[in-house]
Amino acid sequence: MQGSANLNIMMKAARKAGRSLVKDFREVENLQVSMKGAGDFVSKADIEAERILKEELMGARPNYGWLGEEGGEEAGSDPTRRWIVDPLDGGTNFLHALPHWAISIALEHKGQIVSAVVFDAAKDEMFYAERGAGAWLNDSKRLRVSGRRRMVEAVFATGIPFAAKRTLPATLKDLARVMPECAGVRHLGSSSLDMAYVAAGRFEGYWERELNLWDMAAGYLIAKEAGALVDGVREGQDPLESGSIICANNEIFSGFTRILRAE
Repeated sequence: MQGSANLNIMMKAARKAGRSLVKDFREVENLQVSMKGAGDFVSKADIEAERILKEELMGARPNYGWLGEEGGEEAGSDPTRRWIVDPLDGGTNFLHALPHWAISIALEHKGQIVSAVVFDAAKDEMFYAERGAGAWLNDSKRLRVSGRRRMVEAVFATGIPFAAKRTLPATLKDLARVMPECAGVRHLGSSSLDMAYVAAGRFEGYWERELNLWDMAAGYLIAKEAGALVDGVREGQDPLESGSIICANNEIFSGFTRILRAE
């Protein structure tokens, strides 16, 4: 896909930060890490990746706003646009030498996500999308959601919260309802990649509660542009405002949401 100038900036920034992360990933045992909260670590690699991303993105578009997981929020002189960035989605995987983590970059314009990049640097897979232009993988592969129609054939992804999060009991109830109805549930530890995998047809659907905007903004657009239906876990919720999301292909979505919303 011939992307916009902004998308090209995003992809270039993701690749530069990705090179830094891959280098550190090879030496993961030597990384200095500090506790940021129960089950939530921040590493020098994470902070350096956000520094690179901010330098590249804000250097190219200095008037845009910024929302980053590590660096917080900054207003821009253009109030209609901001970058939304997670420099290392899957940090626990990274620190345990598991090669499943991603850089997530979204561009918001007037409250809507218009461009998105999720870069799996360890596997060299660049998922990206622009509003109205479809979702893509690497140079030319158009992404489409899975065509499976039956719950019993479907594989889903979710994030299982650690005990410090308030949504653990609800998620365990979700699992008890969903698992008997499907072919499997996977917890891979990176929400942006979970949504990208729905876009690529690798999962039929995904759900999670208690996400931050930077966790989901890019994956949200990529899944939608690949044909996924997206809603909140509760009917009518805006996923980007609530931090609660369900996405699935059109054939599975109705039955999937009905199971998750059952009381």
